[in-house]
Amino acid sequence: MADVKLQTIPEGALGIVAMKNIEPLAKKVDAYISEWRREREAAAGDQAIHFTGYQKDSYILNVRTPRFGSGEGKGQILESVRGDDIYIMIDVLNHSLTYSLCGMENHMSPDDHYQDLKRIIGAIEGKAKRLNVIMPFLYESRQHRRTSRESLDCAAMLQELMNLGVDNIITFDAHDPRVQNAIPDKGFENIACTYQFIKALGKAVPDLPLDSDHLMVISPDEGGMGRAVTFANYLNVNVGMFYKRRDYTQIVNGKNPIVAHEYLGNDLDGKDVLIIDDMISSGDSIIEVATELKKRHANRIFAACTFGLFTNGTEKFDKAYEEGLIYRVFTTNLTYQRPELFDREYYVSVDLSKYIALVIDNLNHNNSLSSLLTPTERINRYLAKHRAEQRI
Repeated sequence: MADVKLQTIPEGALGIVAMKNIEPLAKKVDAYISEWRREREAAAGDQAIHFTGYQKDSYILNVRTPRFGSGEGKGQILESVRGDDIYIMIDVLNHSLTYSLCGMENHMSPDDHYQDLKRIIGAIEGKAKRLNVIMPFLYESRQHRRTSRESLDCAAMLQELMNLGVDNIITFDAHDPRVQNAIPDKGFENIACTYQFIKALGKAVPDLPLDSDHLMVISPDEGGMGRAVTFANYLNVNVGMFYKRRDYTQIVNGKNPIVAHEYLGNDLDGKDVLIIDDMISSGDSIIEVATELKKRHANRIFAACTFGLFTNGTEKFDKAYEEGLIYRVFTTNLTYQRPELFDREYYVSVDLSKYIALVIDNLNHNNSLSSLLTPTERINRYLAKHRAEQRI
């Protein structure tokens, strides 16, 4: 059962909208909540919460987002949501889904998924008591600031959702959480996966000493330094950073080309290294940083990234593993995972379904999220257990 005491009456009957692009994860979240509430009511006996629809076999609502032959779509809610506390789960990066456009098969883009989200919100028609969107990868979050005459897509998206009636947005490891400044008076939770990554690392590599004598945390660029510092502080190890030296005299594919990756940090000789980043897109940066680390005589190299997109496939990582460059790659199930990843010996999937279930369960009860957002006690307990087992 969930280890959080819930004593308050729920905000409303819980309803989960699982967009098709995130159904597998949503079903696992739903199963956790259903089990906890069944156990909670059984344990409470006559003192159980008397709330219509509190305990269900499933909280997932029946919704559809069909399309016409022209490619246009609509959202449909096929059961009542009046007065409910609704949580819409969506993965805007799931490129595996398709739809028919004038007889041709089109793969759904992030723009298509976002439009379907707005259609579902429109179908709810303001009848829900509260509307929450769980968007693990924040739509357009890589376009989070303006550096020239260009659009501010992520900020515009946040404001648009709030204007449509969304009360809270829950996301994970936002590329730059300062984008929430676009909606300063609205609910925005940016959740880190630090605890889950540390547990997954200890489980996948039980012989790894999580101390400063054997391990270092590395940020592949200056933008991710805060993320790396957080990991390093929890593990009580040293942190290092690479910064990208660019050639500002030319532009290639819309960007100034990288001349070299320069390293700032302590000696790496013989140490295991954990590279921390928010995403693996093409994977070029991770491979380049791992190559530089090996030049500095690092031992095993681990990469932990919240979102594993692998936009150019897995071939680069397959080769890096065969050459001993990368030892393990950790990404979460918050976004679509290529099926071939699960056949790779180096790949470790980090399950966040229980964590999301805890967030939904607590929010539905209007309970504090402090212990979930700052899991210091849980991390310390796990590290103490892991280090004790290594001493046996």
